Amino acid sequence: MSTLILLTLTGLGLAALYFLVASGLSLVFGLADVLNFAHGLFLSVGAYATWWAADHMPGAGPTGLGFVLAAAFGVVAGAAVAALVELVLIRPLYSRTIEQVLVTVGLSLAGVALLQATWGADPRPFPRPSWTRGVTAIGDAHIPNASLLLVLAAAAVLALLLLFLRFTRVGLVIRAGVENREMVTALGIDVRKAFTLVFAIGGAAAALAGALGGVYFGSVSPAQGGSLLIFAFIVVVIGGMGSVVGSAYAAVAVGLLQQFVNYYGTAGLGDICVVALLAIVLLVRPQGIAGRAVTA
Repeated sequence: MSTLILLTLTGLGLAALYFLVASGLSLVFGLADVLNFAHGLFLSVGAYATWWAADHMPGAGPTGLGFVLAAAFGVVAGAAVAALVELVLIRPLYSRTIEQVLVTVGLSLAGVALLQATWGADPRPFPRPSWTRGVTAIGDAHIPNASLLLVLAAAAVLALLLLFLRFTRVGLVIRAGVENREMVTALGIDVRKAFTLVFAIGGAAAALAGALGGVYFGSVSPAQGGSLLIFAFIVVVIGGMGSVVGSAYAAVAVGLLQQFVNYYGTAGLGDICVVALLAIVLLVRPQGIAGRAVTA
């Protein structure tokens, strides 16, 4: 029983990490119809900004409130970079899908190269608060506090996103834009401002994933964002493009499947099963778990 509890909660921790990255991807694609392959860069920016702030920003540090300030700095940095990318690179390329893919892939590669040139390609030890290195006893299992922190953070982000989308005017505009962008534009609403805001929100969520991912893995590296982005895309497709709730369901399924199969099977088999799950969903329900079927 202790093994079951441990695998379940650590799997949920991994799922929470995937969801934080995938939630922004889902919103951006749902509203702006942009496949942003540079989204992993926002995660890396958040991770490195948190890592830097913990040592250099006044009041910040690796413990207590200091780490919260460092993580907040990382989240703001990720949101700012995401908004800048939308304004400078993405906005001129709406409705030009191939160019969007080329630009975002190029930006992702350039971002990784810039991080490597600045701080090196080797992983750097991440300034984790001491309590995140401990464990919490739940039943007979001892759960790493870093996994519990990720679960709580993802639950809070999901709740805040749902409240924002359902009970604020800007959130209603975003939801309407996801459903029918042309109609919203015809009503005289400037959807482009919503685009920028959605990119900033997605960048902030990814940056938070970078900061908490550093706590989870214990280190930060330039390629970390790209590796997590692969699974985030899988989560978005399985959950349904544009559905935050669908991404949450899919993240739980992917995280638990990966954790259990990797434990009871051979190393790497969990990743293969995740890809197999993606293939099954695409064959049986191409629109994803919470997506809407496309009708002619």
